[in-house]
Amino acid sequence: MEKRALGKNGPLVPALGLGCMGMSDFYGPRDEAQSLATLNHALDRGINHLDTADMYGYGDNEILLGKLLKARRPDVFLATKFGFIRDRADPHKRVVSGKADYVRAACDASLKRLGIDVIDLYYAHRIDANTPIEETVGAMADLVKAGKVRHLGLCEAGPTSLRRASAVHPIAALQSEYSLWSRDVEGKVLDACRELGIAFVPYSPLGRGFLTGQFKTINDFAPDDQRRSQPRFQGENFARNLALVARIQAMAARKGCTASQLALAWVLAQGPDIIPIPGTRRITNFDENLGALDVKLSAGDLAEIETVFPASAVAGTRYPEQMMALLDTRK
Repeated sequence: MEKRALGKNGPLVPALGLGCMGMSDFYGPRDEAQSLATLNHALDRGINHLDTADMYGYGDNEILLGKLLKARRPDVFLATKFGFIRDRADPHKRVVSGKADYVRAACDASLKRLGIDVIDLYYAHRIDANTPIEETVGAMADLVKAGKVRHLGLCEAGPTSLRRASAVHPIAALQSEYSLWSRDVEGKVLDACRELGIAFVPYSPLGRGFLTGQFKTINDFAPDDQRRSQPRFQGENFARNLALVARIQAMAARKGCTASQLALAWVLAQGPDIIPIPGTRRITNFDENLGALDVKLSAGDLAEIETVFPASAVAGTRYPEQMMALLDTRK
């Protein structure tokens, strides 16, 4: 299994991780037995970097992983996050907090749900625009000193925030969306990560499943699937983006792999400091994603992908505007 480093002095983890969000929230009905089977299968296959957050299922995703950790804690490199405060009465309403007292309380709550004593990688899920990042990261650093957290990470942070945070405590990883159809981190954000020795962990490296080619109409999503409300999955945007995916499917067929594997191989090829965490709750999808590690892209392949799937051709923003406004990477 290929390993990649989480930051300059961080641990080695597999080149692919596993995002667990969809096991408990946002992408339709849950199936706990199926999810636990997939998690155990991932560990058996050598993928031990599991990613969750306290907001996924209002904490239920951490509780799910806690059931796995009871038996297999030594096998797992566990990443979780704090920062989003969700309103059960209005699932679309979210507030971000990076205040020191909230950081401490959120960590203790996550440790309790997970049933563990220490979190391997603890992320600020978003940058709180109303709290100095030095306060947030300072509180996170105190958690490291207390032995509750091993490594620190940020999500959707821009270059200025990365530099200010790194001046307080080493940052092992930046997690942001990155895929063939979400490439706004290229340039300043990735450059800052490399300057500071921060690993880059792309979430949604398969474009929230769209790059798999499995979805043909909006009706392919469950009624409560959050993708129904996202601009790229609506109306004319959906049709235009579907045409881009068809090009990737055609290229994948010529290379003898699936569209998912080609899309993941492209992300992996962007640098040895990039560690994508595709999410799934199904063993068959997991195994297909794992096969991306065997897909090698030549310089010619990469050039062809740039031609058939240019970033400028993607239709629609990746979130509705109220969520886009929370992305520090835009600054």
